[in-house]
Amino acid sequence: MKTATKTLFALTAAAAFGGFAATGLNLMLEQPASAAPTASAAVPATAALPTAVNGTPLPSLAPMLKKVLPAVVSVNTKQRVRVNTPFGDDPVFRRIFGIPAERIAQSLGSGVIIDAQRGLVLTNNHVVEDADEVQVTLADGRTLKAEFVGNDADTDIALMRIPAQNLTAIPVANSDQLQIGDFVVAIGNPFGVGQTVTSGIVSAVGRNNLPGAGYQNFIQTDASINPGNSGGALVNLNGELVGINTASFNPRGSMAGNIGLGFAIPSNLASRIKDQLLAGGVVRRGTLGIDTQDVDARIAKGLGLAEARGAVVTRVYPGSAGGAAGLKIGDVVVAANGQPVDNAEALRNFQGLQAPDAKITLDLLREGKPLKITSGLREAPKALDGSQLDARLAGASFAELPESLRRQGLAGVLVEKVERGSRAQQNYLQPGDVVLTASSGDFSDLTGFRASLSRGSDQLVLQVLRNGRAYNVPMR
Repeated sequence: MKTATKTLFALTAAAAFGGFAATGLNLMLEQPASAAPTASAAVPATAALPTAVNGTPLPSLAPMLKKVLPAVVSVNTKQRVRVNTPFGDDPVFRRIFGIPAERIAQSLGSGVIIDAQRGLVLTNNHVVEDADEVQVTLADGRTLKAEFVGNDADTDIALMRIPAQNLTAIPVANSDQLQIGDFVVAIGNPFGVGQTVTSGIVSAVGRNNLPGAGYQNFIQTDASINPGNSGGALVNLNGELVGINTASFNPRGSMAGNIGLGFAIPSNLASRIKDQLLAGGVVRRGTLGIDTQDVDARIAKGLGLAEARGAVVTRVYPGSAGGAAGLKIGDVVVAANGQPVDNAEALRNFQGLQAPDAKITLDLLREGKPLKITSGLREAPKALDGSQLDARLAGASFAELPESLRRQGLAGVLVEKVERGSRAQQNYLQPGDVVLTASSGDFSDLTGFRASLSRGSDQLVLQVLRNGRAYNVPMR
């Protein structure tokens, strides 16, 4: 009890003083760009914290941080961006007006050394995405060029390697053991000011409803996470990695600073992604091979359910893992591996975070009665060649929609590539098109798209979303 009291006092002090410093810095950074006056906030008076309780000095986080800080690095990226002009690529115009053909865009983030012997560094994918050059600055001041190992955009994880000796790695904890109320410390490089530490508690676990992000199972914390903290470490009081800081929420935008809503990728998930990237450079995901939709009030009434919650199975594809396990149309999935499934998106998110060879347990309602089944998963296809689907699609490559687009309400498949002069190009398909529907049948992903085309059709018309507008594109 005394230890818990000591720790609580220490973190309260750290959060209080760290919060005042962060607020002051945020105000200094925002003031020059502010277009409207802001109301002054009353600053509550606070009593001085005691230096000791019952004669025992308050503990400090410093000994733990002294071991951890060398494992957290700053990440600097450079990207060559083409400069567009009203006169296109006219070299005379560029020379007369001194307009360069390209400019260098730079960004800052953070990273975590998780293997000192091999120099492996975890960070967020969005920190290094599309970068032409990545440099890592260690806590001791050394700056090194990083080698890209692999990335997974849908979980926002990237893995790099740095060629250095005498590195310090951070031990990795079992993030499944985190509980709401556990104390955590966030470490990173916010706003590029340098290595910074903030403290707080775990506000929630298993968050999966953030707009614009991919597959989600976030740790939520009130430890300050600001721009530049992305890719940094979230650690427990033992100095073990429990998460990779990845996002913060603020209605005024991320550059407005922290309001106590920060999110981190659990260390267990980050470790699984890291292992797959090291093994083959790509991430493989499992799927049940089913289509589902949300259980709304109308469906709940029709199925005789007590509440409108869960994902109702609307299709079971032939040869799928779900079919082999005995899933049927009309089954309502209400939990997976003990995690509540509130809607179809939650079930899709759960599947996307599992490996293809994973075994899962599903809690169902079948005809209103509870049922528990165990199912394997099969690998979800990442891309399909159009020529294998239909001759009229030859030359196009189709991929799963990024989860960030799915969370904007889109369903379908992405036209990833179109070969020049191919039949697909002659049919006016373009890279980046989102195929929403097809005359061949309904679908929501690659598995469904392939199944709809397997039936064959004399006429094939795709509805595609291009630059925010929907078009019907006949395939000839």
